[in-house]
Amino acid sequence: MMVKEGVMEDVDVIFGLHIAARSYVGTIDYRPLGMMAAVDDFRIILHGKQAHGSAPWLGIDPVVTAAQIINNLQTIVSRSLELTKAAAVVTVGAIHGGIRSNIIPEELEMLGTIRTFDPQMRETLHRRFREIVNHTAASNGATADIALPYSAHNPVTYNDPDLTNQMLPTLQRTAGADNVHLIDAITGAEDFSFFAQEAPGLFVFIGGKPLSVPEEVSVSHHTPDFFVDESGMKLGVRTLLNLTLDYMEAGSIQ
Repeated sequence: MMVKEGVMEDVDVIFGLHIAARSYVGTIDYRPLGMMAAVDDFRIILHGKQAHGSAPWLGIDPVVTAAQIINNLQTIVSRSLELTKAAAVVTVGAIHGGIRSNIIPEELEMLGTIRTFDPQMRETLHRRFREIVNHTAASNGATADIALPYSAHNPVTYNDPDLTNQMLPTLQRTAGADNVHLIDAITGAEDFSFFAQEAPGLFVFIGGKPLSVPEEVSVSHHTPDFFVDESGMKLGVRTLLNLTLDYMEAGSIQ
């Protein structure tokens, strides 16, 4: 990782941005404090007992167990976390198991992601996650191997409030005050968060939604319908330049 290689040594502040398909071209979205969530990917391997699909009583079914685990995991957010304090998400995004319609597999893999903003809520979520997975598996006669975090852990993307307040006039001058919007926290995640742990950071979103698209039409990232108007990137270039120059008290470009 770049941080471990020393890229943040002697860095006073850091600025970053991301294109946003949900916001119109020419706009900037920002938020002080927690802008984007911490992420923990997970991997679960369920171990059952293979059997013919016509005689399920001879086996231990990891497919049925996985289905129960998916439903039970959703109770963590709805019943174990104080959601008026901060948001949290548990998503199972992939299941791999079995090769035939008439065979109960011996093993099954589940992959997913957890998103949190609060460290204590993250700790509670991880504890309940392990309890639910292990106990649900045991109730079916199966066992579970849990890797959490598995392939990724990013901390919360945190915008330093003093730096955000200092640079807000720059954002407003660059895009126009009416085009700079304070937004709610986003449960997506960003590896910019690692840099912002080493120095005060400010991360913003630059609009990429075509002006011709109706307001009620919203397209999410990482979907087949994702589309951005690349002309919005021009504002991104001006924004990063102006933030840097203004912070260095060297003027700005228009």
